[in-house]
Amino acid sequence: MIINLSPFRSDETLTVIKSGDVLTVNGEAFDFSRMADGDTLPMGAVDSQWFGGPVDRVGADLLLTLRLPLPINYSQEQAYPVPLANVPDGEVSLPQPLPLPAVEEFPIIEAEQ
Repeated sequence: MIINLSPFRSDETLTVIKSGDVLTVNGEAFDFSRMADGDTLPMGAVDSQWFGGPVDRVGADLLLTLRLPLPINYSQEQAYPVPLANVPDGEVSLPQPLPLPAVEEFPIIEAEQ
C-alpha cells in the first residue's frame, strides 16, 4: 500500500489503521479487497472527506491519497509529506506536529480595596 498525503489547514484529527486491504479512517472502515489489478475508484466514489483522489490497484499495491489535517503548530513533515510506502498493518504512522509552546502563567494580583 502506498498512501500519499494531501495537507490542508484544519484542527481536525486523523487516525488511520490498516488491516490488509481495509483502511479504518477515524473509526470508519473502507474495504478495498475486491479491487483487482488495474481497477480504479475515481475520486468521489469513496464517500469520505478524507480521501483526496482516486484509489488504484497496481499489482498487489493499493495507491491512494488521504487528506492530512494541519494544526496551527504543523511541522515541515506535515506540510511537505513524503508518500508512505509499504505501510504495515496496524496504526499508520502519520507526520506529527511541532510541540505547542508552553503557556506562561502570570501571578494573579489582587486589587487593593
